[in-house]
Amino acid sequence: MTEQKLEVKEKKEEFEPKIIGFLCNWCAYAGADLAGVSRIQYPANIRIIRVMCSGRVDPAFILEAFKNGADGVLVAGCHLPSDCHYLTGNFKALRRVLLLKKVLKEFGIEPERLRIEWVSASEGDRFATIIKEMVEEIKKLGPNPLKAGGKANV
Repeated sequence: MTEQKLEVKEKKEEFEPKIIGFLCNWCAYAGADLAGVSRIQYPANIRIIRVMCSGRVDPAFILEAFKNGADGVLVAGCHLPSDCHYLTGNFKALRRVLLLKKVLKEFGIEPERLRIEWVSASEGDRFATIIKEMVEEIKKLGPNPLKAGGKANV
């Protein structure tokens, strides 16, 4: 192999994705907290933003995260259909994420970079598993195509 190909291969192996997580205060954030308190190991690639409800996550927040160089975005909330503390917030989040995945495809961003999950306060192990899976999936996809110069502003 040429030196240039080796450099590209090494850069790909060094890639560590940056993931922004919008977590519902009542369930998903509590699940993440349980994972930490229980010392469950998961990658440190996620930057968590606590929101009162997953239904409060505006699609503009997600687009802004991608624009600023996030390699992936996770929206996590209470389980469907009736665990939401605000009654219908998780349904709103689901509807928004499904529509936004279509928009991302039009922008040239793989829809797999955006993920919605349901995590209860007692599911710390599930939260850790979701993060591990997401990191592996994004590593396969590579860096966010919108990143300027390969550096994220997140």
